[in-house]
Amino acid sequence: MSESENIATAAVPEVADVLDDTILDEEDRLRPEFVERVLDAVDDGDDETARGLVAPLHPADVADLIELAARDEREGLVKALAGIVSPDVLAEMNEHVREALLDELEPQQVADIAGQMETDDAVALIEDLDEDEQQAVLEKMEPEDRAAVEDALSYPEETAGRLMQRDVCAVPEHWKIGQVIDYLRSTDELPTDFWEVFVVNAAHHPVGTCKLSTILRTPRTKPVREIMIEDQTLIPVDMDQEDVALRFQKYGLVSAAVVDEEDRLVGMITVDDIVHIIQEEAEEDVLLLSGVGDEGDINEPVAESYKSRVRWLIANLLTALVAAFVISHFEGFIEKFAIIAALGPIVAGVGGNAGTQTLAVTVRAIATNQLTGSNRWRAVVREVRVAILNGATIALVIGCGVVLVFGFLLQEPQALLLGGVIALAMLTNIIVAGLAGVMVPIALERAGADPAVASSVFVTMVTDSMGYFAVLGLAATLMG
Repeated sequence: MSESENIATAAVPEVADVLDDTILDEEDRLRPEFVERVLDAVDDGDDETARGLVAPLHPADVADLIELAARDEREGLVKALAGIVSPDVLAEMNEHVREALLDELEPQQVADIAGQMETDDAVALIEDLDEDEQQAVLEKMEPEDRAAVEDALSYPEETAGRLMQRDVCAVPEHWKIGQVIDYLRSTDELPTDFWEVFVVNAAHHPVGTCKLSTILRTPRTKPVREIMIEDQTLIPVDMDQEDVALRFQKYGLVSAAVVDEEDRLVGMITVDDIVHIIQEEAEEDVLLLSGVGDEGDINEPVAESYKSRVRWLIANLLTALVAAFVISHFEGFIEKFAIIAALGPIVAGVGGNAGTQTLAVTVRAIATNQLTGSNRWRAVVREVRVAILNGATIALVIGCGVVLVFGFLLQEPQALLLGGVIALAMLTNIIVAGLAGVMVPIALERAGADPAVASSVFVTMVTDSMGYFAVLGLAATLMG
């Protein structure tokens, strides 16, 4: 047990029992009984017990604890945990929860917190504030920290410039290994964590990198240029963060140099930042495909959730009207064969699910650069082939099911023909769904739009309207 844990246990004897197995469950989530115990201590005014219980936790777990508390309990909890809610905790915290907490702090307090953070974390903290609040906080920061944050904020959101750390370890290419080692040992203004040393020329252009392990195994008298790796992946400062993440994933990078328009070294990006970006981008795509906006979150204010979701529901309502328009053209036939009205939603619903499957695969392929202009039509043909196989299988099942249910159980005289109509409609709609699921996101991507944003609306419209049109049209033709 660490020294901090010993102190906490001495202050609160019961903590020793809690630390064993009741803080986290098998999935590393805070147990409800532990959260309740901390909140009860805060409610009772026993801040010492609350701090003793929380002190051994990792900053990420402290952030989770605050997020799990109800909105009206968080302010009291944070005050009770004075000294424990550190900048590291805020860096790990959900942005909606963090914004609400920062609103309760004075600009000087926010500035002090930002000054203790890495540049990229400080930028993430400040960029969510309103413009007036940003300016007030920046005015309270130390000049050097303020300059670094203002420089980062000058770049567009979600670019390498916002993501990078300004503190980098760079050495001239004419140095010897001994000079590099002495520099690393004697210089305080180095990043907290780094795995390689960037080598630069006189113009401060990166010309290579040296891994720390290589430096430590090389004689002191050997020149850096003889052991450096010249082949490196450079990140333009204006590159989108999603493209940065793809480069890290593709080339297996641990860190990478960021360069400005003149190819000068201005910062670095490390893999721990990329893990967050990959998670954010994946969550964003899932949320957009689900129609809840790009920041759906259980901690999001109700008003913001309403605004982001209602527009998609309205869009879905409009697409549903297209299907209703199709149905209205077969009103007379439906009155004659009411049973068709019961089977139509099945065809439309299964077609919608098939389209969603293809859509998810296609959007992911576009996001990860697996689907490009060189293999676009090959991907379309592949998805159509999959749709034909799926359609034939589901059509056979639904056709036999209709014949069995309506022929043998309900004694419907036209059960065999009805089964054939439904099977053919199902096959048609699933093929159309597969084609729409791959073509719609490709078309949106080529038009410069985000395929994850609007694809689901269009695909749903196609599958619903085509499903009803196929069922009713075929039934009216073959049974009318």
